Amino acid sequence: MIFEHPLYLFLLLLLLPMMGWYIWKQRQAQASLRLSSSEGFRKAPKTYKIYLRHLPFVLRMLVVALIIIVLARPQTTDKWNTTTTEGIDIVLTVDISTSMLAEDLKPNRIEAAKDVALSFINGRPTDNIGLVVFSGESFTQCPLTTDHAVLLNLLKDIRCGMIEDGTAIGHGLATAVSRLKDSPAKSKVIILLTDGTNNRGEIAPVTAGEIAKAYNIRVYTVGVGTKGTAPYPYQTPFGTQYQNIPVEIDEATLTKIAQISGGLYFRATSTTALKEIYQEIDQLEKTKMNVQEYSKKHEEYRLFAFWAFFLFLLELLLRYTLLKNIP
Repeated sequence: MIFEHPLYLFLLLLLLPMMGWYIWKQRQAQASLRLSSSEGFRKAPKTYKIYLRHLPFVLRMLVVALIIIVLARPQTTDKWNTTTTEGIDIVLTVDISTSMLAEDLKPNRIEAAKDVALSFINGRPTDNIGLVVFSGESFTQCPLTTDHAVLLNLLKDIRCGMIEDGTAIGHGLATAVSRLKDSPAKSKVIILLTDGTNNRGEIAPVTAGEIAKAYNIRVYTVGVGTKGTAPYPYQTPFGTQYQNIPVEIDEATLTKIAQISGGLYFRATSTTALKEIYQEIDQLEKTKMNVQEYSKKHEEYRLFAFWAFFLFLLELLLRYTLLKNIP
């Protein structure tokens, strides 16, 4: 059995002065009826009341003790386990430029990236994970957190057009590095996903990769897009039309960033390939640590509260009936 609030158990020390007060009070008690001699009562039979005269006080002590235990909130668990789990600090860095609306990945690049990232996050419950987005600029959508419910909601909210268009790979990577550089974690990783070449920002992608290396951060780069051309939707007075746009991914730069930082470069030409890439990264990045965990907790205070209530009623019953004192 464990206690949710064990400090309340120190209140049990109050039972000692209660006992001292009761003993002192018994010694100071005066008989209601005084006789010159009690010699005639020496051979009188002793009734059960003599043996039970302290029972109400004992019951009161038990009630107080049980109430204190209830306040400490007793709980039981099935068992304690020391297990080996895995956890690292990861920042997902996602390109949200308008070219991510191309539909060579289904339903489009940005939605495919979000869906795969959702599965990746759900598969790593012990990790600190953050989210950085970039296009012409970059910003942190979610700082490192183990509250994956919040992270998933923020990931679902990202969309193309949130910020100025363009592809500032260097800025996006530098923002992710700034989120990880002060982390005490032994293993720090950035997963950078883009579908283009760097055309905005003052920080060169390779320079950002060198900064990542300086802080012992591995960068896995993912180029998203099919070979050749990809269908890109655009709005016209007659509805949505499509045109094929060339897929231009700076694979040389992305490969160099990965090599500098100790990571790997991947090319995702389909949604299936993107899923497989995240699965491979998931297998590559595992840091083992011992974690003590226990199974589901069961609240036990109700039993103690029931006995406290029952003993309190029993005390009142005895005090004002069978063991009632003559005033």
